[in-house]
Amino acid sequence: MSARVDDLLDLESLLTPEDVELRRTVRRFGEQRLRPHIADWFESGQVPVRELATDFGKLGLLGMHLQGYGCGGSTATAYGLVCQELEAVDSGLRSLVSVQGSLAMFAIYRHGSEEQRQRWLPPMAAGEVIGCFGLTEPDFGSNPAGMRTTARRDGTDWILNGSKMWITNGSVADIAIVWARGEDGILGFVVPTDTPGFTARDMTQKLSLRASVTSELHLDEVRLPADAQLPAARGLSGPLACLSEARFGIVFGSVGAARDCLETTLDYVGTREVFDKPLAGYQITQTKIADMAVELSKAQLLALHLGRLKDNDAIRPEQVSVGKLNNVREALRIARECRTLLGANGVTLEYPVLRHANNLESVLTYEGTSEVHQLVIGQALTGQSAFR
Repeated sequence: MSARVDDLLDLESLLTPEDVELRRTVRRFGEQRLRPHIADWFESGQVPVRELATDFGKLGLLGMHLQGYGCGGSTATAYGLVCQELEAVDSGLRSLVSVQGSLAMFAIYRHGSEEQRQRWLPPMAAGEVIGCFGLTEPDFGSNPAGMRTTARRDGTDWILNGSKMWITNGSVADIAIVWARGEDGILGFVVPTDTPGFTARDMTQKLSLRASVTSELHLDEVRLPADAQLPAARGLSGPLACLSEARFGIVFGSVGAARDCLETTLDYVGTREVFDKPLAGYQITQTKIADMAVELSKAQLLALHLGRLKDNDAIRPEQVSVGKLNNVREALRIARECRTLLGANGVTLEYPVLRHANNLESVLTYEGTSEVHQLVIGQALTGQSAFR
């Protein structure tokens, strides 16, 4: 009897019964509602974001780790397991949930006023209001401190000018969390996207995350009332706290993509005959599969450990960087190795492997490149910053 690829080390014994049931529910939803359509969404570059947001809201997945305001108040580990199951279908679908809950909603939850929380979080949790997170700019990705988007006072109002790039959900969002430079440093704002001067256009010709809406935002003399500002956000610590939340979801999500690649490959090599016997029966196939399964199990253990740390409010930023750096890097290696075992079939959308690999190229870069996370870890170990 063969072991399940995602439980070679009996890792399910580390989960609570509630975790297992939640994972089962989301996996079933993914198999029934998402997986039958994902290849078409990826190929066409079109995904029904509003429809899916409503579905995710009904399941209670949007902002599920936040307390109150229509949110479930789940554990961090439970949220991570949800990210894992969604990314097992496609990274773009996990990104939709991550951006909504861990970036846009979390920014309001952590940095917003009580009035802003009451106004925006319940409809966002239900999927009725979609948010995006405007931090990255055309010339400033890894160095957000250099942002050129500005916020200036005009009486009691704020006037925003600038542009943002690579913004998930940007063109379909109802509100945008926009970070801008004011006289006193970096400030955050809740910007309704129907505000005059705000425009968004889709970014096309993507080879990765095609089942995800990616946009460029432009702000031309966007006038906002004083109460649009996130009052508790001061300096880069505001957006960086949100990024740490999103990175945590990636630690788990990337494991889901790797697991789907390996499960697909195991099924394939067990039925594909080469020289009159299954491909699975060859030593070189089994050594590849063994190595991938070991790395997948290690990545899952790391994710669960970081989940427990976060549940105990004991997690540090460099620990999230360890998880993001390792798990995405290993997931990408697994996806590429699986492709070799599928041969020419591996480059088609009939199988998910190269789609996952393409998506993981983006996941490797966003929410902090591998190089950025290496430097975060390096600084934690040496006490010296190498960013400048």
